[in-house]
Amino acid sequence: MTQVFSEFSTDALLKVGNEELLQNYSTSKPTGLYTFIWATDHPAEFIVDGVPVTLQPHQILTVTVIQFLEYISGDDLIVYQFNREFYCIKDHDQEVGCVGLLFFGNTHIPIVTLDDSEQEKFNILHQVFLDELETTDNIQAEMLRMLMARFIIKTTRLLKSNSENELTTKSPNDLLRHYNLLVELHYKEAHSVTFYADKLFKSPKTLSNTFAKYGRSPLQIIHERLVLETKRQLLYTDRSAKKIAYDIGFEDASHLSRLFKKQTGLTPSAFKKQQQNVA
Repeated sequence: MTQVFSEFSTDALLKVGNEELLQNYSTSKPTGLYTFIWATDHPAEFIVDGVPVTLQPHQILTVTVIQFLEYISGDDLIVYQFNREFYCIKDHDQEVGCVGLLFFGNTHIPIVTLDDSEQEKFNILHQVFLDELETTDNIQAEMLRMLMARFIIKTTRLLKSNSENELTTKSPNDLLRHYNLLVELHYKEAHSVTFYADKLFKSPKTLSNTFAKYGRSPLQIIHERLVLETKRQLLYTDRSAKKIAYDIGFEDASHLSRLFKKQTGLTPSAFKKQQQNVA
């Protein structure tokens, strides 16, 4: 059963339900919603951004608005979904905000494991969620946002304390998170580091020096995002490589082809053919 909260004034949307919420997704378009998937007593399987993910019992998976999700299997899941207008309309500490550790997007897929004590705490929080969804008054929206903030804070703390997620939690500092968010917003129109540096009031050299500590470069992040989008469209649409190139901001399709081959070792057409042969 799915319970839905919506708010006309802000277009806020919150859904709480089970695996039925996930069955209409495919890898042809991003979810458009922040999504938490909680495996209770059974394992579950998904494909996130083309990567197979197995969620063990008592684990929580985070999927961002820009990621692609395909539900494969799993029963008795607890699923929370919400849009930017529901949670991001409020100001939150950066670690638990919409550019926070849980929502860092493409490179890492955060998975949090609940021990026995945390299972009980999260179960109680879930019941409060369900009760509040049944309560319709003028403070319901505020209460639901407070509950979601609590859920995100608790999940973020567990993510930070879990050594298995060391790379996820240590790599994205504030600047890196904001840079990635800007890339998500503008990657189809802006392919140069200078564009993003100007928006962050930094020099391109400062960005490069800062990101070097994390083994990545600002330009690499842009290129990875462009290649990821190209892969998605090659796999899940009928668009030609030329049309994809124009869609993501290349005036000359050969420029995308060279970038794609440099990153993957294949031209876009060869990549698509390879995937079709595998299928």
